Amino acid sequence: MTQPFLPLTARSREESHRAATPLELFFDLCFVVAVAQAGAELVHAVAEGHAGEGIADYAMVFFAIWWAWMNFTWFASAYDNDDVLYRVVTLVQIAGVLVLAAGVSRAAQDHDFLVVYLGYLVMRLALASQWLRAAHHATDPAERTMCRRYAGGVLACQVGWLALVLAPEPARPWVFLVMALAEMTVPVYAEKDAPSTWHPHHIAERYGLFTIIVLGETVAAATVAVKSGIVEHDALGDLLPIAAGGLLIVFAAWWIYFVVPAHDRLTSSRQGFLWGYGHYVIFTSAAAVGAGLEIAVEQAVGKAHISTLAASAAVTIPTAVFLLSVWLLHARYFKVGIAQQLVLPVSAFVVLMCSFAGRWAVLAAGLAAAATVAVGVTLTARNPASHPTAE
Repeated sequence: MTQPFLPLTARSREESHRAATPLELFFDLCFVVAVAQAGAELVHAVAEGHAGEGIADYAMVFFAIWWAWMNFTWFASAYDNDDVLYRVVTLVQIAGVLVLAAGVSRAAQDHDFLVVYLGYLVMRLALASQWLRAAHHATDPAERTMCRRYAGGVLACQVGWLALVLAPEPARPWVFLVMALAEMTVPVYAEKDAPSTWHPHHIAERYGLFTIIVLGETVAAATVAVKSGIVEHDALGDLLPIAAGGLLIVFAAWWIYFVVPAHDRLTSSRQGFLWGYGHYVIFTSAAAVGAGLEIAVEQAVGKAHISTLAASAAVTIPTAVFLLSVWLLHARYFKVGIAQQLVLPVSAFVVLMCSFAGRWAVLAAGLAAAATVAVGVTLTARNPASHPTAE
């Protein structure tokens, strides 16, 4: 039976059998609603020929989603006590992301970020209250200071984010850049004297689960797009290569991400920051693959007012970015020899070149991604010095 109130004290980093809780899984699932909304607006913008503007809006909205998710995840890894108050505050954060999701369309189409800001504000105020609660129960002065720095930094940034609502439209990208950097300095400053006790295996599992959910959203979005194309335009022959290529890309992305033991890289706070922040690129590109597949489908059936090359690039560019970012973030540390090290960078280049394959571009990219996995597995099998779980 869950207790109403328990001390919100730090959990041990050495705790065994630490796993994601049902509340965390529910938290992730609700966040994907916002990811789906951001992806849908990206599809609309690119299909209408406004790729630059759509990508910029997508990057800003996705940052808010990712940053709120990441802050909760690391806090929960260190302090989750699963009492009633903790659950209620977490549900408030979920409500905030749903408000944010409701404002994505207005932000993308009218450049009105008020609803997005309000949803983000709800999430961040709830998180600040958790940090203040942790500070109240902390017995170590250094830990108490760390918690208060987190709470103060989170609250101060919310004042700064008001400029995204109030500033003239041309200035907003610069406001976003400044505030994103400010947000990312808060954890570095807060933990400079006393790091939080996040759990490496738990963090790796949480990031892995969110990657799975984002890839699942990619599959769902692409499936709906292909179904609509078949039903409304009877274009099965045109869409089969896109569907097959997209599926191969998603399968390969899953394989490549999970083939190395990510938790082995999380040995210090410095590594944790680099690894955690770097996942913005992984999550963003993985979600963008789904949007790209929708764009490719719309172009194939004549709904998108862009060229075949542009539609193909909407799939190949995020796929290549995903491959490179996974390699840079942790895969390269488990490669033995130059051949293994080159697999993912070369694959990313080949996938980009597939953009010029016309209506077969997505299928070619999917085959290249599948070949990446096959080559990686073969090289690992032939080199006994490789890590037993490395590609």
